Amino acid sequence: MRNSLLFKLLGAFLLVIVIGGLIIGFSTWQATRSAFLLYTTRVSQTLAETLVTPLAEYYKVNESWNGVDLYITANLTLGMPMMGAAGQGAMGHGMGQGLGKPSPNQRIILADPGGVVVHDSANILTGQPLTDDQLGKGVPISVSGQLAGTLIVVQEDASPLASAAATFLLSVNRSILVAAMTASLIAVLLGILLFRQITAPLGKLKTAAGAISRGDLSQRIRVKTNDELGDLGLAFNHMADDLQNAQTQRRRMIADIAHELRTPLTVVQANLEGMLDGVIPADSEHLAILHEESLLLNRLISDLRLLSIAESGELVLEKQSTDLSRFLPGLLDKFKPAALEKSIRLEYHQDSDLPSVIIDSDRIAQVVTNLVANALNYTPEKGEIKLSASAMENEVRVSVCDNGSGIPAGELPLVFERFYRVDKSRARKSGGSGLGLAIARQLVEAHGGHIKADSPVYEDQSHPGTCISFSLPNIK
Repeated sequence: MRNSLLFKLLGAFLLVIVIGGLIIGFSTWQATRSAFLLYTTRVSQTLAETLVTPLAEYYKVNESWNGVDLYITANLTLGMPMMGAAGQGAMGHGMGQGLGKPSPNQRIILADPGGVVVHDSANILTGQPLTDDQLGKGVPISVSGQLAGTLIVVQEDASPLASAAATFLLSVNRSILVAAMTASLIAVLLGILLFRQITAPLGKLKTAAGAISRGDLSQRIRVKTNDELGDLGLAFNHMADDLQNAQTQRRRMIADIAHELRTPLTVVQANLEGMLDGVIPADSEHLAILHEESLLLNRLISDLRLLSIAESGELVLEKQSTDLSRFLPGLLDKFKPAALEKSIRLEYHQDSDLPSVIIDSDRIAQVVTNLVANALNYTPEKGEIKLSASAMENEVRVSVCDNGSGIPAGELPLVFERFYRVDKSRARKSGGSGLGLAIARQLVEAHGGHIKADSPVYEDQSHPGTCISFSLPNIK
């Protein structure tokens, strides 16, 4: 059985709650126990300080600790008035009152000035010397400025499990456990609600992804949040849009290719059938038509292959440093005879500080040739075509501008698509195959540049025509 993400998240959440509860419970128990032990220690210290004065009076009256066992036992157990060594009631000096009674687990130890125990309520250390460390825990008894002894009150059994503290700490632990269980239950309920908010969109995303994998590219996710899950949903929708657009373009491309190939093939087939039937003579004129159509087919197939290689990123560029001030005018000169036939003026302009660029000159020549050839096709007689190059920040921009009829603003983003023609009525001989600008874009982008089209005629009627410009990185 496959583990659900919801159960994994809840399991991890519960584990964190349990570990956190144990840490908090243990820390609270330790802190409470330490505080309780500190309290009992301070109580013992207070009792010792209370007993110091009566014991000092006893030593002062008797000038020794002889009989102090009976004195302490009688006064601590019975609360009797303090007695002198002769058994007479002591008067003055704070005497005549009973000693404070210790709790059953408080042990009274009294040592003489030499550190030897003269009284031990537990009858264990009597007559034995104490260490400096043990004496340091007691309260010194001074008489007339002289050390008469040291009183130590020991919490004999400080363990909370063996004393009244056990009840207190048990109550604290029970309260901690109940609070931890209540908090855990609330946290689990909130966790279920929270994790459902996470897993539910993921489940919908999984369903939509499965539908897309089966070919249903219409699937989209409703994005309701502005968080990472919302971003994931938007990314999924964008991916689905791209896939759907790619499928649409692929189908359209296949249809366009079939259409573009069908026309020349139909011409070739019709002429060959006419020749076979004797209707069309197999003379040089009709063979020239077949040759021209075969050249058109060959050019179309070559363009498609080049476009496919460029789009897949497999195009190999042979780059070298190129001086555009000599390179571009040479390309423009090739079009002078065709421009002369239509009385079109060709101009070239460049910045005086135009730098050299690292390019594949054959591929960039193909780009410029396509742009100038398009401009010649769409520029009327006595028009003007201008080729210019300018140095920009970290790049060189090359532009081909004409004063033809221009391109509608709504069609500007489409001019670099395959088989697109602004003038749908143009034949392939005059309008081309519709692949020139698509190839130009791929070749420019392969160099790390970008290409764009502008048609000022739809922005300012005083500047008709079309400008297509592309940039080339200036690698210094």
